[in-house]
Amino acid sequence: MLEPQYRLENNRVRPFVLGAKVSPRGCSRPLQRVITDFAADDPFAQVPLKLREHYGFEIGESTIQRIALGHAEAIFESDRPSAEFPNAPGRHKQIVAQIDGGMIPVVEPDADQKDKRKGKKLSWREAKISLAHAKGSCTPVYGGGIEGGVKTAGRRLFDCAVRAGFGVDSRVHAVGDGAPWIVGQIEDLFGEQGSYLIDFYHVCEYLSAAAKTIAPDAAGKAWMEAQKDALKTGRVDEVLRALVPHREAPDVSDDQAPVRVCHRYLGARKDQLKYREALADGLPIGSGEIESAHRYVAQKRLKLPGAWWRVEHAEHMLALRINRLNGDWQAYWAALAANPLAPANLNRPKISPNVAA
Repeated sequence: MLEPQYRLENNRVRPFVLGAKVSPRGCSRPLQRVITDFAADDPFAQVPLKLREHYGFEIGESTIQRIALGHAEAIFESDRPSAEFPNAPGRHKQIVAQIDGGMIPVVEPDADQKDKRKGKKLSWREAKISLAHAKGSCTPVYGGGIEGGVKTAGRRLFDCAVRAGFGVDSRVHAVGDGAPWIVGQIEDLFGEQGSYLIDFYHVCEYLSAAAKTIAPDAAGKAWMEAQKDALKTGRVDEVLRALVPHREAPDVSDDQAPVRVCHRYLGARKDQLKYREALADGLPIGSGEIESAHRYVAQKRLKLPGAWWRVEHAEHMLALRINRLNGDWQAYWAALAANPLAPANLNRPKISPNVAA
């Protein structure tokens, strides 16, 4: 559009901008919402095509990136999980909780290089994703982050459980791959109200490796089925006794001693193999739910071919995706609209102070 502009001394005056209450080179809040919504699922370079398809105009990729990352950061900053233990009865008696880590590609620019494309370091960082839901529910509450360590990841899992209905009379059934840091967080955060179960498939991998030594022929399948049935019916000691006669000599290295490794692994975690009790209560014995969540929560957007992220940008985009999965998207934009101090364009580029607009 053609916009008449005037000059008053050393300042430029733009009557249309002042009267329409718009920002130069800015985007309205509804447009920001559309851009952020598209960019949460698709690469920034594809968002202009979607805008043209649905709205008939395009916006530069740099503006799209600035707006999406700006709102993603605001969502991340507003999400501070609470570690306070609930003092009221829970909405549900049984809460299923899972947490696991997955790798995200990150890039670290060289601060000494003027051209940020030079001297950059590519690496991988672990994104810890957590979820919790009431027993039988198909609608989990998600949490996740990259930085902050295991305690921060534990607080996010605790917050998921509280949002899912955990209370003073609830119990948490956690399932995972047996990583010590996860077991420690469950014990620290939930105490006697929490229990941990090692993923059944993970245990079967140890047994399968041992079976190749114990019964390398066709009998191996029958041996495996017998051990799996024993685990599911609470006969862990029977499985351990079946392994004992086949343990390798002490001087054999662990990578060549699958039977000994399996026996040691199961024997040290007998209290985390209570599959009979879990099955009787209708609780899961596998952690496939959290492994699938990694694909659609984090990897679908953050692990694209050729894409490398600044750590803080990946952290913020992960928070944005979790915000939408948890149903907090509407509340975020409603809070912006209700805040009279919120700028019309949160991510407006810097403009010369001589521009009166």
